[in-house]
Amino acid sequence: MRYGGGFAVLITIAYRNIWRNMRRTIFCIAAAAVAVFFMVFMQAWMAGMMNNIEEVVQVFETGQVSVVSSRFESEKEYYPVQFPLEDDTGAPVPASRLESLILGIDGVRAVLPRVMAYATLQDSTVKHALLWGIRTEEELALHNFNLISRGSGLVEGRYPAPGARECAIGSRMAEKAGFKIGDRIPLKTVSAQFSDKMWNPVITGIFRFDYLKYDEDVIITDLEDLSRLLVLGEGVQQLFIYTEKNSQSRAVSGVLKTLLGEGAVVKDWTDNYFVSVMRQSMILYAVVYLIFLIVASFLIINTMVMIIHERIKEIGMMGSLGMTRREIVLVFFLESVFLSVLGSLAGCAAGGIATFVFSFFPLDFTALTGGGFKEFPMAGTLVVSFDPRILMQGFIFGVVTASLCALIPSLKSAFVEPVEALRR
Repeated sequence: MRYGGGFAVLITIAYRNIWRNMRRTIFCIAAAAVAVFFMVFMQAWMAGMMNNIEEVVQVFETGQVSVVSSRFESEKEYYPVQFPLEDDTGAPVPASRLESLILGIDGVRAVLPRVMAYATLQDSTVKHALLWGIRTEEELALHNFNLISRGSGLVEGRYPAPGARECAIGSRMAEKAGFKIGDRIPLKTVSAQFSDKMWNPVITGIFRFDYLKYDEDVIITDLEDLSRLLVLGEGVQQLFIYTEKNSQSRAVSGVLKTLLGEGAVVKDWTDNYFVSVMRQSMILYAVVYLIFLIVASFLIINTMVMIIHERIKEIGMMGSLGMTRREIVLVFFLESVFLSVLGSLAGCAAGGIATFVFSFFPLDFTALTGGGFKEFPMAGTLVVSFDPRILMQGFIFGVVTASLCALIPSLKSAFVEPVEALRR
């Protein structure tokens, strides 16, 4: 009798074979499942951390595109207000004119002028702070200051109103200095004319941001009030530009570089140092995941070698019935594919459930680090990212890697001579 089945018959044989030894099958499935589970969960963890950094950078550090003067850029660590954006003649460009010009570019959603300056606090245990002048209503309409609660970040009171000599401070600053709603903060700063300016705004709100740097060091004021105090006139220190989509930021920054000339420094948010480092590190993590999965796949390889050794007479029987070497290899390879698919499905299911559950339970990152990494652009709360694309990648990655690793022992079965196999 000669074997005359087709590919469907080979699939049936391979599928039935994997259930002939349940212990062996369970070990193989468990190995692939554990590897895929950790790959999915760690990818979700890293995606959450990456999203965390990208959102902090876009909300607080650069927007999606930032514009400052070249002289400001050279001394940006001091937040100098003496170097606003200028035209070709060196005269400050009115913020309103720049806003209307940039809003005319395709893909631009909003343009937000901001001012930031150092201040020295008097009669306080906190001696230094950053004055952050913003248009609060426009900022809140565009994004969230508290990235986890998805809100304004206020825990008490309200944000300062225009022209009212008011301010809001972070909860950490309030705790350190003993400030409360209704108190005044006597402070001193340096204007665009290099003159000392004294100011004592009243505290109208206390906020809590996930970004430790702002929650601890920043005093929020109205943009027009701070510009008036610093004698900026119609000039603007920084422009933060937001696009309709993240992918449009690079094109918008290119247009702005041509439009504003060499006197302005235009930066895309993807140029941020920490964003670049994290994106490059994702390649390293992918290599680590691959190695981990390959190591786990060795259990499948060993199992396939044992299968071939234990079923040596069966291989001889297959050959004597007329199965070609290619068909014998295919049967054993299909067995490994089935094991890989079942293991990857189990790993993806466990990983998906774990990431979905943990996505509702943010991890307090500042508690783990003791409040460190203040200068690192990262929210204090880390959320695991649940993404079906990660599950799909994990499944495909697991099936392909484990199946390819099992190809070598599958090929070994083709070199067993039927006569010799039947003699054993």
